[in-house]
Amino acid sequence: MTVSVLVVDDTDHVRRMLVEMLRLDGFDVIGAAVDGADAVHLAGELNPDVIVMDLRMPNVDGIEATRRIKADRPGQVVIIYTAYLDSAIEQEAHEAGASMCLGKIEGLQQLERELSRLAMEFASDL
Repeated sequence: MTVSVLVVDDTDHVRRMLVEMLRLDGFDVIGAAVDGADAVHLAGELNPDVIVMDLRMPNVDGIEATRRIKADRPGQVVIIYTAYLDSAIEQEAHEAGASMCLGKIEGLQQLERELSRLAMEFASDL
């Protein structure tokens, strides 16, 4: 089963790089949002399996976007993917409904491993 992914990052080159790398690794990137408000809208419209969400964005940040998405879509998997990761942020993200938090410092390989693990979980649920 291919996992459909919505990528959310306000930095254009980071967003494009994530989309391209995830596609090269076989994930179905069905959309890319430029901020949290855009992510809330696209989540409802595109119905992704997983949302890869940046934390620090203007207007609506990743935590607030996760809260809004989870209010409408309680089963939605959201991965906070950020350069700013500490225990307080992780706790706040989990309270908002994020499934996990990954540091950008840990790199794209860790994100890809987690997405692959989720794909296996989705396939076993069928």
